[in-house]
Amino acid sequence: MAVSTEDIKRLRQQTGAGVMDCKAALVEAEGDFDEAVAILRKRGIQIAAKRHARQATEGIVFAYIHGGAQVGVLVEVNCESDFVARTEDFQDFAKNVAMQVAALQPGWVAPEDVPEEVMAREREILTEQAHAEGKPDHIVAQMVEGRLKKFYEQNCLMNQPYIRDDSITIADLLNDLVAKMGEKILVRRFVRYQVGEELD
Repeated sequence: MAVSTEDIKRLRQQTGAGVMDCKAALVEAEGDFDEAVAILRKRGIQIAAKRHARQATEGIVFAYIHGGAQVGVLVEVNCESDFVARTEDFQDFAKNVAMQVAALQPGWVAPEDVPEEVMAREREILTEQAHAEGKPDHIVAQMVEGRLKKFYEQNCLMNQPYIRDDSITIADLLNDLVAKMGEKILVRRFVRYQVGEELD
């Protein structure tokens, strides 16, 4: 089917995907704009999965100081080439991640980074809560897993809803960038400082 130039331009502006990718997604979605966005997002996830084993040793350390100089964040974002690290899209992503860390204070990058002792304690607390609510044993395990998902959404950067668009996560934002850049990209680490906070 034929798709309009206006729709291609709009999809490109929203997703950052290439012109031909946007056109193909709109054709596949039979003109349904939201479905075309979903198709491009799935492709981003597939590209990210294919690139998972590649080395990403280039990148930047981005520094962000929040208004009033009360909060500061350093975030390291890696990619495969220096060329991608210098692009505006990559720099913008690093800035958005730093702002996310400043605003929502995640403890870890991804669920696999959460220490085992923290997870064991969290499971114990959630299990006790479920039992205290009088839930039967066969329901407790399901409740704990559901509440752990919420724990990840609150504490793991990749699982958090994006502060500028809570319909997507930071992982979705990353996968969109991977699809656009065609390279493996990852958030390696971050540190957040706040004036007056207690030191461990």
